[in-house]
Amino acid sequence: MKKWHWIALGIIFVISLILEFTFLAGYDSHWWNHIPAFYAIWGFVGCVAVIYISRWLGKLFILSDEDYYDR
Repeated sequence: MKKWHWIALGIIFVISLILEFTFLAGYDSHWWNHIPAFYAIWGFVGCVAVIYISRWLGKLFILSDEDYYDR
């Protein structure tokens, strides 16, 4: 990555830390924060979705017919 990419990433990181520990501290009004193991389940569902979407895209764009070279 270029130097300005790292600088932008650092600035975004610092801003997110400031927002997390100052303005958003104690702000726990999201409904999903009260579900046990929500982020573990969300991560599992996301991984399964990535697998099936990538398989679908692979079949749609990447794979060719078996007789591709015979035609």
